[in-house]
Amino acid sequence: MMSVREYAEDVNRKVEEILKKCEELGITVSSEDDLLSEDDIIELDNTIGDAEEELEDLAEDLAEEIADSEKIDMDHTVAKQKLNKKNIQQNNHKKELASKKKEMYKHKEKLMSNAPEQNESVVLYKEGMTVAELADRLHVAVPELVKKLFMLGIMATANNSISFENAEVLVLDYEKELKREETADVTNFEAYEVIDREEDLQSRPPVVTIMGHVDHGKTTLLDTIRKANVAEGEAGGITQAISAYQIQVNGQPITFIDTPGHAAFTEMRARGASITDIVIIIVAADDGVMPQTKEAIDHAKAAGVPIMVAINKIDKPGANPERIMTELTEYGLTPDSWGGDTVYTQISAKQGTGVPELLDNILLVAEMQGYKANPNRYAIGSVIESRLDKQVGPIVTLLIQNGTLRLGDPIVVGTTFGKVRTLRNDKGEEITEATPSTPVEITGLNDTPIAGDKFMAFENEKQARSIGEQRKEIQKLKDNKKTEVTSLDDLFSKIGEGLRELNVIIKADVHGSSEAVKNSLEKIEVEDVRVKVIRSSVGSITESDIVLAKASNAIIIGFNVRPDSAIRDYAKENGVEIRLYNIIYKAVEEIEAAMKGMLEPIYEEKVIGEAEVRQLFKFSKVGIIAGSYVTDGVITRDAKARIIREGIVIYDGNINSIQREKDAVKEVKKGLECGITIENFNDIKVGDIIEAYEMVEIER
Repeated sequence: MMSVREYAEDVNRKVEEILKKCEELGITVSSEDDLLSEDDIIELDNTIGDAEEELEDLAEDLAEEIADSEKIDMDHTVAKQKLNKKNIQQNNHKKELASKKKEMYKHKEKLMSNAPEQNESVVLYKEGMTVAELADRLHVAVPELVKKLFMLGIMATANNSISFENAEVLVLDYEKELKREETADVTNFEAYEVIDREEDLQSRPPVVTIMGHVDHGKTTLLDTIRKANVAEGEAGGITQAISAYQIQVNGQPITFIDTPGHAAFTEMRARGASITDIVIIIVAADDGVMPQTKEAIDHAKAAGVPIMVAINKIDKPGANPERIMTELTEYGLTPDSWGGDTVYTQISAKQGTGVPELLDNILLVAEMQGYKANPNRYAIGSVIESRLDKQVGPIVTLLIQNGTLRLGDPIVVGTTFGKVRTLRNDKGEEITEATPSTPVEITGLNDTPIAGDKFMAFENEKQARSIGEQRKEIQKLKDNKKTEVTSLDDLFSKIGEGLRELNVIIKADVHGSSEAVKNSLEKIEVEDVRVKVIRSSVGSITESDIVLAKASNAIIIGFNVRPDSAIRDYAKENGVEIRLYNIIYKAVEEIEAAMKGMLEPIYEEKVIGEAEVRQLFKFSKVGIIAGSYVTDGVITRDAKARIIREGIVIYDGNINSIQREKDAVKEVKKGLECGITIENFNDIKVGDIIEAYEMVEIER
């Protein structure tokens, strides 16, 4: 809040002018010391902004008219008449906008809150809940529940605690649904469960992301779709203001989100932002399935959303759509025309050929999926992108996923909070509200959030501020703790908590190995728990693998491959576990043992140093001496060693000797040069990495 005088100074206006505008807008103030509410300030900001723009346009128009005029006096009179007419139009427009905003604020109180307790068919379960507490929430007598438990073979009294599984069975008997109480904690809206009544749900537009190999036409397709759906007369001047837009196809809207790539898409998902309903994999018909295509498919599958395929560049020489379809079938994307469930469309993004059919197919998939949301609640959604403007402050692009976001709404975004001071659509136009699946740009936050952060709007600013500050404190505590991940060490306890799938990413030296490891792991099944391989590919472990593992709560299994120190650090930083093997049955045994909770104390390898081979010396009695530079840690004479060539392990053995100049030494530290011989191995080459490690006994 601020006084009329303070606001006038802030916007460089006279107090009398602000008081007059307040009177026009119906804002009750009479002197310069009277206070303006946040809603009043928003109305004034928007009105003054509109007036400035219109007056600037008018001034330009008048300047041109006066400059071209032969009769200045006459034109001056005409100009004055036009100005008076424009002022009347401006005042009418201003009153109309103010009326619209007032109506919006008036009806905001009719919105439902985000509280799940409003749904009487839902019962909230808290950890350690007693039979008596459950009876109270079901509004039934305790003996009634005790009897039902006895019929299930469970002896319990009123004060005995009841498990979630047993409580779930009882609740179903009363035609109700059991939800864990933590999903009702509005402070943690990443895990927060929105519960809407069926009668409140309305159809919403599908949200689509396009992914694929670089240069296969993603950007061209997005541009073609946007330009083809611009209204006549706008085509020359319209620009897309944000990295998302909404189009109309036969009167039905579709929202497109432009992410920088599949890694960014998955990083957003790792932060809790499942922004996409449908993923389109775009493949060039004259090129085929490339490494990034495969990665995009893995990321799309891990997101668990419908996948469509657009075969692009069908107009180019050498285009072979049939070959693309055959290749993609190997990755589980069998065309619907071949009896599969993946919708394929052949297009030329550059020419626009097939694009209308692609849009029709999106609507077809959306209709089958039945996407719905409740516009009559405060908004929930995700950050698509954000930036800091020196004049305006944080500018944030949001996707509304449920509810309606209105101008003036108090809002929490990630660990930031504020009030929606401006609200613009994808064309940069000011709007007063945004419904589900709409991308918008807002200002008014106290700090800049991160892409992928979730947001929620609230009833009042006090609540938003309180929740925003709580979330910031919680985030600080999380940052100081080790990231929690699914690891083999805690797998058995997680199975007890209800884990039914262990997500795994496999990276191997050759295709045959990756397939063999995948087939072996997928055969494991312990207590209805199974291994789910979400990616299996050839080559060294990459940042993309770690991003996917983080988003999917997966562990990475490396077979005959070794990550370099930078990748190991990145995995540790993101809380992703990497397990390395060179014998398939060892991997199977260890995971199976973990699933059975039978892990024994074992020896674990500890990497102690790395050296890069820079020169080779051949001696008849000794063999090959690798002139090396220690790049990390320490190389010791009694260590084991692997020879790594381009990320692939080509030999695993022992260090035979280490020399510094002419002397044999026990160890060489980082930053020093030395000569190294490897036991029973002479096929070493310049550029190879010698990784020294030792086996350390640990307890699980």
